Amino acid sequence: MKNNNIVLIGMPGVGKSTAGVILAKVMGYQFTDSDLVIQKQEGRLLKDIIAAEGVDGFIAVENRVNASLEAQDSVIATGGSVIYGEEAMAHLKAIGTVVYLKVPYEIIDKRLSDIRGRGVTLRDGQTLKDLYEERAPLYEKYADITVEEAGLSIEETVAEIEAQLAERSR
Repeated sequence: MKNNNIVLIGMPGVGKSTAGVILAKVMGYQFTDSDLVIQKQEGRLLKDIIAAEGVDGFIAVENRVNASLEAQDSVIATGGSVIYGEEAMAHLKAIGTVVYLKVPYEIIDKRLSDIRGRGVTLRDGQTLKDLYEERAPLYEKYADITVEEAGLSIEETVAEIEAQLAERSR
């Protein structure tokens, strides 16, 4: 049975957590931030996991935690790198509708001043632009719904997610 969770994916800085909390309130759902679940299960901050285990080690941890995430009637905000975990994405698609919050690179670049402090998985020598170009096709691949956020307020983003969910359930 497919649970009616809503899974938010997208680049760091698109507002998955912010939109997720508001969407959960509006729908009467629980809110789960998978990055916080990872930190709780691992007993350390994302940036510390990345520092200790490296990018690939962190992605393995993220994949394991997200692949076993249990939720019902929840909005789940995921980390930007969740799309590297095939097991995690298969599980998340099985338990909910995956919504890609899509923002142009220029906006992401403006929003993310301290990218490494946020626990963003950049490999050595990789720029934010490289990361964006690597991830965009993966977000598209896994998305059930895509919301173009450019020019939308958080409230408008939430309304657009709701409208597209309603459209899908018809």
